[in-house]
Amino acid sequence: MAIEALKRLSLVGLAGQKTEILDRLQALGCLHLVPLSPTPKEPETVPPVHAVDAAKALRYLQEEPRKRRQIHAAPAFDMAQTVRRVLDNKDRLREMEDRRDAPEQRVAELAPWGDFDLPSEEDLAGRKLWFYVVPGAKLKALEGLELPWQVVHRDERHAYVVVIHSEEPGGDTLPVARSRTGSVSLSEVRRQLDEAELALEDIRAERQALTRWIYLMMAHFAEAEDRASLKHAEAQTLDTDGVFAVQGWVGVSSTDEVEALAREQGLALLLEDPAPADEPPTLLRNPEPLGAAETLVNFYQMPAYRSWDPSRVLFFSFAIFFAMILSDAGYAGVLGLGLLALWHRLGQSAGGRRFRVLAATITAASLAWGVLVGSYFGVAPPPDSLLGRLNLLDINDFDTMMRLSIGIGVLHLVLANGVRALGLWPRFSALVPIGWILVAAGGYAAWLVGDAAGSTGTTVALSTLGLGLLLVFFAGSERAVTGAGSILMRGVDGLVALTQITKIFGDALSYLRLFALGLASASLALTFNDLAQQVGAQVEGLGLLLKILLLLIGHVLNLLLGLVSGVVHGLRLNYIEFYNWALSGEGYPFRPFKKTEIIE
Repeated sequence: MAIEALKRLSLVGLAGQKTEILDRLQALGCLHLVPLSPTPKEPETVPPVHAVDAAKALRYLQEEPRKRRQIHAAPAFDMAQTVRRVLDNKDRLREMEDRRDAPEQRVAELAPWGDFDLPSEEDLAGRKLWFYVVPGAKLKALEGLELPWQVVHRDERHAYVVVIHSEEPGGDTLPVARSRTGSVSLSEVRRQLDEAELALEDIRAERQALTRWIYLMMAHFAEAEDRASLKHAEAQTLDTDGVFAVQGWVGVSSTDEVEALAREQGLALLLEDPAPADEPPTLLRNPEPLGAAETLVNFYQMPAYRSWDPSRVLFFSFAIFFAMILSDAGYAGVLGLGLLALWHRLGQSAGGRRFRVLAATITAASLAWGVLVGSYFGVAPPPDSLLGRLNLLDINDFDTMMRLSIGIGVLHLVLANGVRALGLWPRFSALVPIGWILVAAGGYAAWLVGDAAGSTGTTVALSTLGLGLLLVFFAGSERAVTGAGSILMRGVDGLVALTQITKIFGDALSYLRLFALGLASASLALTFNDLAQQVGAQVEGLGLLLKILLLLIGHVLNLLLGLVSGVVHGLRLNYIEFYNWALSGEGYPFRPFKKTEIIE
């Protein structure tokens, strides 16, 4: 559907043109190289500064939320010096944050005692002050204390006690351990804290100023990667008698650009269709709004070149499955608000723009399904309201929801086998997926009609199922008929193919998880609502607060469970059940020889 047809491209030119031609091909970015020499090791990018340090510096700057305007041209830019400045800033920031944390904690500890300077030992005649924070409930334990003591401050929970003695009182003299206030006054600690905060502001301002070099640092990396990739490509060409040859796969839509390059540089060009024995890479081409589906496809299994692209089916079926598992319009609304809050940020990168389209589709499907089942944070709308009239399905109607879930599964599997049959047509083996279509449809119809349609409906459904099994049996072998023995073996192959009947019915039943997980989500939402209502009614005073907390915690937890279930099981039904019937063989991705794209 969206797998682009490829051509095998061969270019031959003079050896002196090699670097220039490869550089031009890299700029075009449309060629998947095929090695004509022993495959070299993967290219290693070696920037002028240590790659690990440079990566740390870039990540440190990119994490700064307030970035400066980017500089796109600076002839005197020194990558090594910039990296050293950034890492030095990072180290000073960490050190100053540590220095700030100590006085900040000391201020919190000293504030209840007030601002004072400790008197000298001469003024106290060799005695010292010992400080204790005593809980109010334990203050009575000090009434029998023989040492001089005084409460200097009180709050709602503690009394701040000072004891005068030449030695620290023993561990069992007071009911709590001594507080270590130190010898520095509160005003001095606050001065140290102010100095640390001012230094932190300067370091953070310097970090913000350094963010203006992000683009040039990324460009430096891109140039290094491009040079390494070009060198790697040069090692894959065939060089002999003063000429070089480069070969690769190119999409049909890009052949004009390569032909124009060949004419301009006077190169010999040969474009060939893939031979039957060739295994070209797979180049997926989908509209930009459906680009996220390509990511989902690449995550699990790349279809073979001669197969078909399941991206579009995966995109929409995943959205529908996720919606059925979430089964709540209120939760869908929360997801929609979160998506709106992140919409602009996601639009700053190509991957983010793809993801937000998928997220918007999932949210819209979840909202529509939630309205159909009439669930809004577990609350059903009044039957005579507009939302009540839109409530067309009852998620607690087990029979209907089971039929619907399995029906969606059968439709999904029928679609998988239908596309598989189109790919095999006009070969005789195309009858096998057609047979499985009849088996799945006939079995589902037989279950649906049951006794409701009388013997005629059941007979038609079972006849359809039987016809499908016959097609699978007779077309399930590709052995050539050369005699009685081969006919017998074809029969054995047909019987082996029929064993897949348990698999197709098991896969269809697997779609019951859509109903089960949706019911679980709705039941949990209702349970949290009932629990909060009971607590609010039975607990006096704090009942309202506890009710709100229970609702908030319960629905957040249920939403998180719905998200996890929707992603895991929504993808599983596509990757396992659907893929097993839709795709045969696994391909490998088209990796264009191209220059690195710099994303600001």
